[in-house]
Amino acid sequence: MKKDRKLKGWLQSFMRWPLYLGVLVLAMTAVAYFFNVEAGLICTGLAVFYLAAALWFYLAKRPLIMREVLLFAGDHAQIQRKLLADLDIPYALLDEQGKILWINKAFGSVIRKDKNWRRRISDFFPEAAAVPEEEEIVYDVSYENRYYKLHLKNIYLDDREEGGFQVGLIAAYLFDETEKIQYQQEIENQKLVAGLIYLDNYEEALESIEEVRRSLLIALIDRKINKYISSMGGIVKKIEKDKYFIVIKNQYMDSLKSTRFSLLEDVKTVNIGNDMAVTLSIGLGMGGGSYVQNYEYARTAIDMALGRGGDQAVVKDGETITYYGGKSQSQEKNTRVKARVKAHALRELIETREQVFIMGHKMGDVDSLGAGIGIYRACNELSKRAHIVLDDVTSSIRPILERFINNPDYPEDMFIHGDKAIEMADPNSLLVVVDVNRPVITECAPLLDLIPTIVVLDHHRQTRESITGAVLSYVEPYASSACEMVAEVLQYIGDNVRIRQAEAEAMYAGIVIDTNNFMNKTGVRTFEAAAFLRRNGADVTRVRKMFRDSMSDYKAKAEAVHRAEVFEDAFAVAVCPSEGVESPTIIGAQAANELLNIVGIKASVVLTEFQDTIYISARSIDEVNVQLIMEKLGGGGHMSVAGAQLKGVTMEEAVEKVKETIKQMLDEGEI
Repeated sequence: MKKDRKLKGWLQSFMRWPLYLGVLVLAMTAVAYFFNVEAGLICTGLAVFYLAAALWFYLAKRPLIMREVLLFAGDHAQIQRKLLADLDIPYALLDEQGKILWINKAFGSVIRKDKNWRRRISDFFPEAAAVPEEEEIVYDVSYENRYYKLHLKNIYLDDREEGGFQVGLIAAYLFDETEKIQYQQEIENQKLVAGLIYLDNYEEALESIEEVRRSLLIALIDRKINKYISSMGGIVKKIEKDKYFIVIKNQYMDSLKSTRFSLLEDVKTVNIGNDMAVTLSIGLGMGGGSYVQNYEYARTAIDMALGRGGDQAVVKDGETITYYGGKSQSQEKNTRVKARVKAHALRELIETREQVFIMGHKMGDVDSLGAGIGIYRACNELSKRAHIVLDDVTSSIRPILERFINNPDYPEDMFIHGDKAIEMADPNSLLVVVDVNRPVITECAPLLDLIPTIVVLDHHRQTRESITGAVLSYVEPYASSACEMVAEVLQYIGDNVRIRQAEAEAMYAGIVIDTNNFMNKTGVRTFEAAAFLRRNGADVTRVRKMFRDSMSDYKAKAEAVHRAEVFEDAFAVAVCPSEGVESPTIIGAQAANELLNIVGIKASVVLTEFQDTIYISARSIDEVNVQLIMEKLGGGGHMSVAGAQLKGVTMEEAVEKVKETIKQMLDEGEI
């Protein structure tokens, strides 16, 4: 409307120009009189004629011209309305509240089944709940199984210059994205997912049956795997006797995840007289930029699965890692070949370095200290200078430390603080990390960046936060403790290695504490390691005396057990008091062990507040994988022994969070 008025004003000005030029003609006539009267009279006659003709044209033809202009403008506006109504792009006008005022035919064809279209746009597209406050906003919407981009753009009709008013409207455009999304989904579905399947206990399972039936067992397992992958149109290639390479389409991943990789349980049903059920690990890689990268992701995933004890599937999608399964206990390997190979590799690394730093985890326990002392002995046997990095001395490790501090048989720099280690570290040093594989909870995390050569020896299941770049990684989740692993390494790292009595007792104590007096995660190799330490002078009685509780600690533990709550008829949840207790985290862990002695309790969770942090200790016997629960809370550990830390929450909030996590995992069948 405003533009029409402007156009009309310009036309009127244009039609007045002949009259404006008449003034110029009169001026020229006056100049002619100045030079010659006759010429002036002639010019006067011509000027009068010109003015008369111009005035007549303006008065007589103006209505006709304006009528033609207005007719053209009307026809033009009608054409515009016609074009807008027949436009292939769905278009609508809304008021400022989002109510539909007008739609074209294309928009009507989208909502054709709803005759009452004069409603809010959000009634048709709930995703567009808010009208745009800025100039334009775009929504991804859907309607009757079609997908659209909805553009909402503010339009203002301003008539205030001539005393009118301002009207606000919203223009709505719909762009059909259905085919584009379908093609994108099809491309996503057709992407390659690379995978590796390893049999965890191939040798052990074969040894448990007669030789003539072994080929049948292998054939049945092959058939299970091939049938499972072939049902999804995938490819299986056996690359070794106990290893398979698989390729499937991405479209089947949702099905695999929803069934939680049923092959894990299906393969356990293969039984032709074998005493040991066959378990396998699956590693899948996807989301990479190339097939090679997906294969590398699959290798990382299978390493994670094996590092967490096997019998589970790990999916690495780009930087995201997801775990499935892992509900059964890790199978202990009877062979020590791996321990011997790792021991020889460790020896070569120690011999090529000038100095060795050894560290465990924050708030070190008996196992991390005992393992560190064992590695210290190995360095001494190889005539290398070594230091154990230790900052926090808890009451649990003080009885062991007293045997080494101020002992003339050991140097003063056997134990050093993290700050001192940072000053002494150089690129030619070796860092040995024991009893931990997560960098954030190591005793001195900066050392991981300062020292390029890193060795990891741990018995905890790996998580996505594992230490990267280690030149030697020896992670065995089936081992009872880090001390057990180090005891095996010491037997192969050199000829006739003889460890001292204090060192043997420190390592023996680590095994005793982590196995809860040989009741948790204890296998044949655990007793063999303990026997090796006994032969080297470990005194069982002295170890027992070192770890007796004080009266206040015992009362705190008893209080936690007394106030324990049974949750979901199988989980004991308790809060351990920390007031007056020197090491409440240790007492909390002991209370969690005690709660497992109650009939009907499948798992126990004890929370302890210490230094503005809630420490959680979780324990189970064999029915519940507490590691999965603790991983949901940001922690980790073993299937039967795990823990986590919570900061910035109250004890009541922490207890509620633990219960919610357990309830959610029970509902989803994860535990």
